Amino acid sequence: MAVRLGVSPIGWSNDDLPDLGGQTPLETCLAEAREAGFAGIELGNKFPRDARLLRPILDRHELALISGWYSGRLLDRSVDDEMTAIAPHRDLLVAMGCAILVYAETTGGTAGDRRRALSTRPRLGDGDWRAFGAGLTELADRLAKGGIALAYHHHMGTVVEDADDIERLMEVTDDSVGLLLDTGHLVFAGADPTGIARRYARRINHVHCKDVRRSVLAPTRAGDTSFLDAVLDGVFTVPGDGMVDFAAVLAELAAVNYSGWLVVEAEQDPAKAPPLAYARLGFAHLRAAAATAGLREKS
Repeated sequence: MAVRLGVSPIGWSNDDLPDLGGQTPLETCLAEAREAGFAGIELGNKFPRDARLLRPILDRHELALISGWYSGRLLDRSVDDEMTAIAPHRDLLVAMGCAILVYAETTGGTAGDRRRALSTRPRLGDGDWRAFGAGLTELADRLAKGGIALAYHHHMGTVVEDADDIERLMEVTDDSVGLLLDTGHLVFAGADPTGIARRYARRINHVHCKDVRRSVLAPTRAGDTSFLDAVLDGVFTVPGDGMVDFAAVLAELAAVNYSGWLVVEAEQDPAKAPPLAYARLGFAHLRAAAATAGLREKS
C-alpha cells in the first residue's frame, strides 16, 4: 500500500476569501504545485467544472485531480434532494477518476461568515444526531454505488468540529461514511490529531495536512474570533511551520496500512506567505514525515 502527496489550491487562491489570491491565474497555481513536487491537486474556485476542459489542463501539468469540497445541507433537506444537488459535483469527480468526495455539513455553519464568532456554531441534540447519521449513511451508500466514497470533513464552525462531535459522528454512521482527518482543524478545536488518528484509523479515507501557529491560536481562542479572521491572522500554515507532529499522526495511519492521498492544505494570505515557497516547505516536511512513519510514497 502507498500514499501520494497532493496539495490544495487554497494557498494560492482562497474560495471563502476571494480577495486572497484573487488575481493569481490558475496556471500559476498548477505550475507551482507541480514544481514543488506534488502529484495531485484538489478543486478550487478557478477550476473548470467540465471534465473535458479540466482533464487536458491538469494533464499539461502532470497533476491528478484528488477530490473537491462539497458543502452539504443534509440537515435541512432529504437524502433524495441532497443526491440531486450533489450530482454535478459527483459526476465531475467520477469522470476525473477521483476515489473520494469531500463532504462537510454546513447548515447553520459559521465558517464562511466574518460576523459570527466560532462559539455560535450549530450543535445537534441526541435525536438530531441519530437522524443525521442515518441520512449521511444512506447518502454515502448511494454515492458508493455510483463509484465514489464519501470522506466526511470535520470543520471549525460546523456541527462536526471537535473530538466529541467526531465520536458521535462515528457512532451514528456506518463504515461507508469515511472520515477525513484534518490535522489543523483538530488542533484548532482542541483535539489531539494523533489520538484521533489512532482511534479512527480504519475509518480514515482522506487526510488534510495543515499546521497551526501556536502564537496565533492562543489569542484566537481567547478572543472567540470568526474562523475567517483567524485565517487572516495566520492561524494555519503548511507542515513544518507550526506545532503539529506529523510523523506521529502518520504513524497511526501506517499501522493500518493507510493508502490514499496526503494533502497539504493551508489557507493563508499569499501576499504574506508566498505560495511556492510554502508549498515546497510543506512538501518536503510531509514527505519526510511520511517516510519516518513508514508510509511508502507511490512512484
